[in-house]
Amino acid sequence: MEITFSLDEIHTAARQILEANPKKVILFYGEMGAGKTTLIKALAKTLGVSAATSSPTFSLVNEYETDSHDTVYHFDMYRLKSEAEAYDMGMDEYLYSGHWCFIEWAEKIPTLIPHEHSSIRIKALANGKRELILS
Repeated sequence: MEITFSLDEIHTAARQILEANPKKVILFYGEMGAGKTTLIKALAKTLGVSAATSSPTFSLVNEYETDSHDTVYHFDMYRLKSEAEAYDMGMDEYLYSGHWCFIEWAEKIPTLIPHEHSSIRIKALANGKRELILS
């Protein structure tokens, strides 16, 4: 699935992504500043997270609860020094929990990623819009 959207349309894009029934583990790929975190915030809100969301750059993971008491995990592996560090924090338990797991910089943990996952590639376009590919 491919979507092109502006930041004003990000909640519509988030709804389209969720309507496509992706796997609950979603890997986000894109350059720094492409909009991965912003899209994850929109996805969390669309899922029913009403609490403020932020990037887990320093904590590696933020946990949110939806209005229907589902759990959403947002991971940012950018500052991870080794895959062993993710394993030590119990990453495999999160990934196989059955809850939503949104993972930025997943290329840092290649052997921990479950076979059953979806991927989103996001790219900033010259006109300020974003191009997104869900697979």
